[in-house]
Amino acid sequence: MAAFRLCMLLVWATVTVAAAQVRATPDKPSDTLDKAFHQQRREQLRKQLPSRSVAVFFASPIRNRANDVDFYYHPDPDFYYLTGYKEPNAVLVLFSEPQSIAGKQASEVLFVQPNDPQYELWNGARLGVEGAAEATGITTQPNTNFASFKLDTANLQHILFKELPHDVRNSANDEADLYSLLEQFKVKAKVPASFDAQRNRLYKLVREQGAAQPEEIKSYIGQMSRYIPSLRQDKYLNDYVNAADARSRIKAVAAIPKSKLDAYTLAQTLASLREAKTEQELQLLRKAISISAQGQIEVMKAMRPDMSEMELQGLHEFVHKKYGAQHVGYPSIVGAGNNACVLHYIESKKPQVSNELVLMDVGAEYKGYTADVTRTIPANGKFTREQKEIYELVYKAQEAAFAACKVGNDFQAPHRAAAEVITAGLQKLGIIKDKSEVQRYFPHGTSHYLGLDVHDAGTYGPFQHNTVITVEPGIYIPEGSPCDKKWWGIGVRIEDDILITNKGWENLSKLAPRTVADIEKTMAQPSALDDFKLPALN
Repeated sequence: MAAFRLCMLLVWATVTVAAAQVRATPDKPSDTLDKAFHQQRREQLRKQLPSRSVAVFFASPIRNRANDVDFYYHPDPDFYYLTGYKEPNAVLVLFSEPQSIAGKQASEVLFVQPNDPQYELWNGARLGVEGAAEATGITTQPNTNFASFKLDTANLQHILFKELPHDVRNSANDEADLYSLLEQFKVKAKVPASFDAQRNRLYKLVREQGAAQPEEIKSYIGQMSRYIPSLRQDKYLNDYVNAADARSRIKAVAAIPKSKLDAYTLAQTLASLREAKTEQELQLLRKAISISAQGQIEVMKAMRPDMSEMELQGLHEFVHKKYGAQHVGYPSIVGAGNNACVLHYIESKKPQVSNELVLMDVGAEYKGYTADVTRTIPANGKFTREQKEIYELVYKAQEAAFAACKVGNDFQAPHRAAAEVITAGLQKLGIIKDKSEVQRYFPHGTSHYLGLDVHDAGTYGPFQHNTVITVEPGIYIPEGSPCDKKWWGIGVRIEDDILITNKGWENLSKLAPRTVADIEKTMAQPSALDDFKLPALN
């Protein structure tokens, strides 16, 4: 770390000049999303807002690592999607119809951090109010103005927001940090202290669909109540679920409390918008995925049995950064042997991968968009018979899942195809006797959306044109499993990133070798890192 905070007593003029110099030379990459993209996304959202409504979005919280050190700030994906703004302590307000804002007619306003030369000397340049207005094309005000910003709730029928974060730190000396902005919003929108987003969501569903689709809504309330026990004591939901006949049900629906507050619709609307990718988004996704696939290739060539899981993780992430990916899209998973059977294993603590299979689930994040690519390879370059049999079964399942990636197919179609192959294969190998046992060794779904999040927003309905998903079947046989010991400690996942279009499916991560023969051939090639030797440390 730099010198302690007392050094912040530097001469104010020096601070001001230094910060101005930083702002004068911004990093402006050419392949980032432009403000026209974000403006179009806001307009698409506005078209779906109900009349006389406001939608309010908050930037994501700053996350503390320890003491006075924070994690690198990551913007809220929805906030970035709509604005392109990547700084904390910000609020976006969108109206369905133009309003008088600062003496002008506008339908949107963005509240941002103003410039602060002393802060910027230590932590880097801020866009500030003028810079944010130029970068986003949105009417912009300092976030300190949000406290006095008038939200005319009397003339609004709907106040829409996503579920508010509950774990935000309160900076006592900052009247416009996220904690303060959230508290100011709760006062403006008359959000009661007892407000519960999930209960609000269920009330809305009952009011809108409870009379027409009683069985579906009752089933959904039952599912939610299993996850949120407090819902079981809700009088209104209980009256609806326990209604003896249609007349009683209609009465129960009418009794559901009405509210202008809506913590459900925005998330659903944005999930629909973000599900199908634009060409600009696909360009960034292709780059992130290509970087990740190349990382898999380089690690295949460099891997040796005496390497540690942590070293292999570092090689992946080094390749990512070499190609310009600033971050990984999620904590990297590199697990050898039995560690590969832990689905989200992120410790990377094994000192040597020895002659075991190594599962490497690593994805680069490039300009906000993340890849998600997994390869499982033998540390010594050659699959054993048992490793090969499990690997080729997973490969066969993945091929079947690819074939189900068609526009119009339901989201679970790839999983059903993969599960059918794995079930039959495990029975043939004698690892399971009955198909009901398959979940022991294949416990997760096969696909999720991919984009600004590794588990990206989407409707989970029928596949649309320009949808990107993962296809990642796996088999995991941890030590102590009720099968022949020769299978113990084998964990295999093969994961690729698939673009679904009206023309069919495309494997965006096909650059990374996937067959047994191609993996072994690649691992036999020399690596650029073969001669990279560091001196021993005492």
